[in-house]
Amino acid sequence: MPASKLKSLSNYRRRLKQRGVVRVEVHVRRNDAALLRGVARALSDPAVEAETRALLRERFGVAKSDGLKELLASAPLEGINMIRKRDVGRKVEL
Repeated sequence: MPASKLKSLSNYRRRLKQRGVVRVEVHVRRNDAALLRGVARALSDPAVEAETRALLRERFGVAKSDGLKELLASAPLEGINMIRKRDVGRKVEL
């Protein structure tokens, strides 16, 4: 690829990154391709994007991950023994 095309491509990708757009590649059956294109089109349309996101999150439960600390805080701990015997190591003869 010529240098001029590489430069324009990298500029295009940089602008997309600044806008918060990422490239996603999926493999689907031929019959589902039009459906996924429609979903992508609906997510990029400002008129219906909020409604589309809400519908998808409601149906598929896509939740934002806040990290390990929040995951552990929300975990059910009933019935789990949290007390551990202190391990002082083993005796070694030198």
